[in-house]
Amino acid sequence: MAEKPKSMVLGVVAAAVFAGLGRMVIQKILSDRAARDHHVTVPLDEETRARISDALRRPSK
Repeated sequence: MAEKPKSMVLGVVAAAVFAGLGRMVIQKILSDRAARDHHVTVPLDEETRARISDALRRPSK
């Protein structure tokens, strides 16, 4: 019998979510570093701040 091909949708979606969260965290780190180096405080927009907070507060499974 031929085996069923495994769906790659879950893996692709997980990779996209992980990449998006990683990008947000790196953006935050770089902006904090730039603000510290240049002594400039530029607040993140509320949407980005909320998404980062939600991602960090959500328990990992």
